[in-house]
Amino acid sequence: MTSAPHQGRVLVLAGSDSGGGAGIQADIKTITALGGYAATAITAITVQNTLGVTGVHPIPLDIVEAQARAVLDDIGADAFKTGMLGDAATVEVVARVLDSAPKTRNGAVPAVIDPVMIAKGGASLLAQQAIGALKSLLVPRAALLTPNAPEAAALTGLTVETTDDLRRAGEALLELGAHAVLMKGGHVAGERVVDLLITRQGETAFEGERIETRHTHGTGCTLASACATGLAQGLGLTESVARAWNYVHEAMLRAPGFGAGHGPLDHAWGVRK
Repeated sequence: MTSAPHQGRVLVLAGSDSGGGAGIQADIKTITALGGYAATAITAITVQNTLGVTGVHPIPLDIVEAQARAVLDDIGADAFKTGMLGDAATVEVVARVLDSAPKTRNGAVPAVIDPVMIAKGGASLLAQQAIGALKSLLVPRAALLTPNAPEAAALTGLTVETTDDLRRAGEALLELGAHAVLMKGGHVAGERVVDLLITRQGETAFEGERIETRHTHGTGCTLASACATGLAQGLGLTESVARAWNYVHEAMLRAPGFGAGHGPLDHAWGVRK
């Protein structure tokens, strides 16, 4: 296997968003903007725009796995990022892919697991029966798990409505095997948004004024991909999350205003003159 320049190779296993604001498209934009190299294994094609999702078409499982193996056999990966997986069978394939990756000089390839369950417009992106597979197969393989409050509630069975609830749910997810959890506080009411990075060594809070905007499509995908890029480039966990958090914050502030619904971010803000 030939080795590429070490700019941070991220293999993303996720769904495609035809509107370009979330999913694989947001992942590629984010990784590229932060100086990494994005490769993909597409799990589903969605028909969507800023107004919502009107169709989901899963990719055959053997093709999902073949995409990932083609990348790993040739280009390699310094980090994984997962997004929309859809069903339990796809979760099983992804777990198998994560386990099969050749180790890097620093050990196992870290995986950032974004437990995508519901689209911004409300469409379900993960079958209810797949939640158990995600808990048992991917949470323990997560170098970083990035749930929002509703996702954390679904994974833990806990009520997640306050920052203290985020903390309790994050600790429960560590008990399920995640190495670290970034609990996203955007769904928690209040003038300020608090995200908590929770590890077995302690907690780091990322806090800022809530941005009143409808342009929030793809924030979760973008944040997780930005974290994965940092890990792929050799940054520490806290440094990766801090850079990702600031990147997403600025991308929201500079949103281009496209669409009549939940609009996309400006992923390219940092590369424009």
